[in-house]
Amino acid sequence: MDTLLSILTTTGIIIGVILLFNLMIFIHELGHFWAARWRGLHVDRFQIWFGKPWWKKEVNGVQWGIGWIPAGGFVSLPQLASMESIEGKADLPEGLKPVKPLDKLIVAAAGPVFSFLLAVVFAVAVWLIGKPVAESVGTTIGYVQAGSPAEKAGLKPGDTILEIDGAPVTKWVGNMEGVTELVMMGERDTVDFLVQRPGVEKPLLIKSGYELPDKKWYERKAMRMVGIVKADPCVIGSVLPDSPAAKAGLKPGDKVKAVNGAPIMSVAAVREASKSGVPLEWTIERDGKEMSVQVTPVLPSNWKKGARDAQPIAGTLWASSFDRTQLEHPTPWQQVGVSLKWMGDTFQKIAAPKSDVGVEQLSGPVGIGSHLYRMFSSPDGWMMVLWFAVILNVNLAVLNILPLPVVDGGHVVLSLLEMIFKRPVGGVVLEYVQTGFVFVLMAFFLFVTFKDFGDLFGGGSKPSEELPPPVFRSADA
Repeated sequence: MDTLLSILTTTGIIIGVILLFNLMIFIHELGHFWAARWRGLHVDRFQIWFGKPWWKKEVNGVQWGIGWIPAGGFVSLPQLASMESIEGKADLPEGLKPVKPLDKLIVAAAGPVFSFLLAVVFAVAVWLIGKPVAESVGTTIGYVQAGSPAEKAGLKPGDTILEIDGAPVTKWVGNMEGVTELVMMGERDTVDFLVQRPGVEKPLLIKSGYELPDKKWYERKAMRMVGIVKADPCVIGSVLPDSPAAKAGLKPGDKVKAVNGAPIMSVAAVREASKSGVPLEWTIERDGKEMSVQVTPVLPSNWKKGARDAQPIAGTLWASSFDRTQLEHPTPWQQVGVSLKWMGDTFQKIAAPKSDVGVEQLSGPVGIGSHLYRMFSSPDGWMMVLWFAVILNVNLAVLNILPLPVVDGGHVVLSLLEMIFKRPVGGVVLEYVQTGFVFVLMAFFLFVTFKDFGDLFGGGSKPSEELPPPVFRSADA
């Protein structure tokens, strides 16, 4: 029964992701369709997805269909510009009147306008319903990885980060302005931290190196890391049966304050201390009182020694701060503004010569679909999907209005040139330019899709597959 329920849930989520994608495509193309009908242009076909249609039906002289290549869609408007290389040949009825440049411009711009309006509709829904936001306030370092660039530079647990590369920072993750994002998207040879250290009067400027974790050739290039973890209360969420933690008398709600006398500010520090498997003295806070307990971490009985990430653990599940969410109600214009800012920041970093952000960091439908799947799978994920739909539609609107061949912005430019020179821009050269750009777009699409699959299935065995949920037997410790 559980397996059937899991299959049905997974299938439902996949269908939800596909429906969202196709809703975005349909509304975008509907803008072109309605504008074309309004301005008197001949509409030959309305198709979701490219390629030869596997389903089609003619209604009022328009062929509606679904193609066999699951990407994008189009409204065939032969009077707008020749797109035979992409959409196939279309026969114009006799007696059609010439189309004015203004009509062409309106029809071309209607798609991005409708995508933007759909973004606003989703944004209004988010404003009314709310957007779950995980608590990420605070920029205090809770753990510094041994041997990391941060440790070599002199960063310490307890340091509060005030600025990174001169940019003030008030959160660990969020809106491309958190500690994580500023480190990842840095452009300097070092990552410059301005920190306030306990007991030190003036802020310290610490220049840290960074590392780029190794990736397989078929995976995306890793982003910059320095080896720091946010300070977070180490509160026990649950205790596994027969585990060392259970035998030590630990309970949900206990807060770990120190291990072997060393202050603990992050779960990562507890895990690091547990690796050795030697007896540890935990100082915990329970009901406002501190007490000491001895815990001897062991390897769970169902974990194979030497397996990936297999190490002794105490058997506690932690109440992560990211489980503590609150609802925010950003206005529609705040959401659109943030989406535009993220898009601008991303392109700026891609263009920056010293940035490690490249075009390979962009995602195609597979990567976006995978992200949506994870959102749908999480508690209150549908609210996160509404918010993400705002970002997706703003991106769709902006990318399509760029003055590039084939996309809507290219048609707008052609219409403007026709207004200026009083004659249509066309001919063999335009056809070659459009066809060439189609190949460029398809190559880019295949490239990012290849990287999407590389990230989705690459990297060897996944930890969740290699290490099952830990199980302890009464004789384990």
